[in-house]
Amino acid sequence: MAGIRLPPEEPETTPQQQARATTDSLASDDDRSIAADSWSIKSEYGGTLDDDQRHADAAEALSSANFRVSSDYSSDKEEPDAEGGQSMLGLQSYWDAAYSDELSNFREHGHTGEVWFGDDVMEIVTSWTKDLCVEISQKEMSVSDNGEVNDQADKYLSSWNVLDLGTGNGLLLHQLAKEGFSDLTGTDYSEGAVELAQHLSQRDGFPNIRFMVDDILDTKLERQFKLVMDKGTLDAIGLHPDGPVKRVMYWDSVSKLVAPGGILVITSCNNTKDELLEEVENFNMRKSNLTGDVSSEAASETDHPPFEYLSHVRTYPTFMFGGSVGSRVATVAFLRK
Repeated sequence: MAGIRLPPEEPETTPQQQARATTDSLASDDDRSIAADSWSIKSEYGGTLDDDQRHADAAEALSSANFRVSSDYSSDKEEPDAEGGQSMLGLQSYWDAAYSDELSNFREHGHTGEVWFGDDVMEIVTSWTKDLCVEISQKEMSVSDNGEVNDQADKYLSSWNVLDLGTGNGLLLHQLAKEGFSDLTGTDYSEGAVELAQHLSQRDGFPNIRFMVDDILDTKLERQFKLVMDKGTLDAIGLHPDGPVKRVMYWDSVSKLVAPGGILVITSCNNTKDELLEEVENFNMRKSNLTGDVSSEAASETDHPPFEYLSHVRTYPTFMFGGSVGSRVATVAFLRK
C-alpha cells in the first residue's frame, strides 16, 4: 500500500475521480478481490489480527471528540459507497490484487511497477527529507554549517534508522538509499507487495533493505525509528469505509513507532498541509485528555504534545482555486517529542 496514482498526463483528475475510475475498472475482478481481502496479516510474521477492540476504542475516541464516524463497523469485504470519499483504494483486497498483477508483470517482463505520486515527487521528498535530517543532526551535534554538509551527510545519516509505512514496491527506500540512508526497513500489509519489494531490492542492488509484512493499524514491530515515512498510506486508510476510525488507530500506532526526537514525514494527495496539522492537533488533544486522570508523575511525562509541526515541502507546483492557493501533493514533517 503506497498511495494514490497521479498520472502526469491527466493533472486535472482529482483523487476522488481516480478512485471512482479504479472502482469501475475492478468490477470484473470483484470475486478475486473479495476472496483475497482480510485487513489482517496471515503470514510467518504473525497470525490473523482481530481489530474489533481497537476499532471500538477509536470509535469512542472520535465520538468524544465530536468527530463524524460511521455508525456501524463495515468489514473490508463490504463494498464501500462511492460517495463520501470512500473507494476500493481503502481495502486490502485492492492492494492484494494490484500487487498480484505487478508481481506477474515483474516475473514476465521485469517491470518495476507504479511509482506512486510520480518520480518527481519521490525525488523531492527524499532530497528534502535528507536535508532536514542532516540539519537536525547538525543541531544535535552542535555543528555549524561550514560548507561540508554534503561531505558529512553520510556520517549524519548513519544514525537515522528509517521505516517506510506501506512501502509497496519499495522504490522510496531505494531513493533514500541513494541519498545516503543505510538502515532501511519497509513494511506493508500486502504479502504481494513485500515479495515484489524484496525482488526489486535484490535486482537493483539494495540487498540490505529489510522488508516485512506488517499492518500499521496493529503493528508487531517492537523497534522505534528515528525517521518514519508515509507516502500515501494515510490517504488509503482514509478511503476505507471506516476511515475516520482507522485514522485514529493509525495515529495511536505510529506514535509508538517514531522514536523521541525523531520525525514523521507524511506525503498526501488527499489532505492539505493545514488538514494534516489539524489532524495532528486533534491527536495531541486526545492524548492530553487521556492523561488528565493519571497520576501527576505520569502526567509530567506528557507535558509536551506527542507531535509538533516541523516543516513542509514548499517546492511543489501550486494552483489557485476558490481564492485559495493549494497543491495537489502535501509533504509535512512532524517532530516526535
